[in-house]
Amino acid sequence: MADDQIQKIVAGLPALKDVKAVWAVADDRVARGDAVFAADLGIALARTYGTEGQLWQYRSVFDHLLRLLATTTGPDNLAQALRLISSDAVTTRELDRRAASLLASCHEATALAAAFTGRASEEFRACLVHELVLRGAAVEDTPGIAGWATSPHWSHHPLGRLPLTRSDVEKHADLPGYGLGGSCHSMPYGPSESRGPSVFADVRVPSAQETTTQATATAMGKAVANWAEGSNGRIEARVFALAEPLDAASVPTALLTLGLESLRGAGKKAPLSVGVCPPAQAWRVLFAAASTGGAYTSGSFGAYGRLAAWQSLAALAGSSGDATAAEAEAQVLDCVWYEFDAGTTWFEQVAWDIGLAALSSDGRRLAVLAATDTD
Repeated sequence: MADDQIQKIVAGLPALKDVKAVWAVADDRVARGDAVFAADLGIALARTYGTEGQLWQYRSVFDHLLRLLATTTGPDNLAQALRLISSDAVTTRELDRRAASLLASCHEATALAAAFTGRASEEFRACLVHELVLRGAAVEDTPGIAGWATSPHWSHHPLGRLPLTRSDVEKHADLPGYGLGGSCHSMPYGPSESRGPSVFADVRVPSAQETTTQATATAMGKAVANWAEGSNGRIEARVFALAEPLDAASVPTALLTLGLESLRGAGKKAPLSVGVCPPAQAWRVLFAAASTGGAYTSGSFGAYGRLAAWQSLAALAGSSGDATAAEAEAQVLDCVWYEFDAGTTWFEQVAWDIGLAALSSDGRRLAVLAATDTD
């Protein structure tokens, strides 16, 4: 019987040196239409080993079960995936974020409306709403989701300040693709192929006074904070007030005069390239850093990645923390944005390097964010 088989698997899990046989059992049962078995097994494993975070066998099997149910087509499989992640033995904030990304990637919004009528946590629902928004779903018009998404009861939630429609700035988000064997995503970091080393004109740039506060630096670095907190990353986030309006064309030269640690030695000793970029590219880079993580972090997935990207972008643009989403976006669009990269020793030059600068519309404020990480 299925219960006996589940009990046998649960009891023998710690002794296994290879869990592929357990995967095969679950794959076979789901292929034969028994999605309940996979969910029951996942819940039983969580009840036994859920507090043992270091048991690799549990993590491997549970992840496989969730992916199996989520990526295999059919309403029964989706229903059991939702049942699995909604179990009291399973629910965690990290799982809510990961599962919302996985399910939004694999299912239409209309099918996922079932998550808003069952036992799913409010955290999972909030994440799922914004994972769907990122994928262009009209959540405000989707039966079963619209009522929850537009209700004021979750306005206090951190994600509640985000709009329920995707802006033009967000339309090129690098979202992961999921399959039973894993996930994949692009990494929009590093130098642009269309941009070579910059040629710096011998021009006078206005003097600058640093105005960085700890609060502003923290807000600017939200998207890349996981690189420093959970990996080997470094962050430089600084703001400067200019004595006179800075011409947009002179920003590359100005960057060399600010005493930035990330650009120490750049120009003559190390190649530096600077180019204007659209706000959408700046957001895309920040979103990727926040949602997918760095060398040793997995990021916060789409919903919280969206929040962190906007927090960083808004702070770079000089928007106040209490600004509405519309006000912050307007200020972001009002700035001139730049990407830069440099061959200095500050940048690890492995796979995770970011250089962004924002010049205010009056040319009197220049904000810079540099980040790097390595394995």
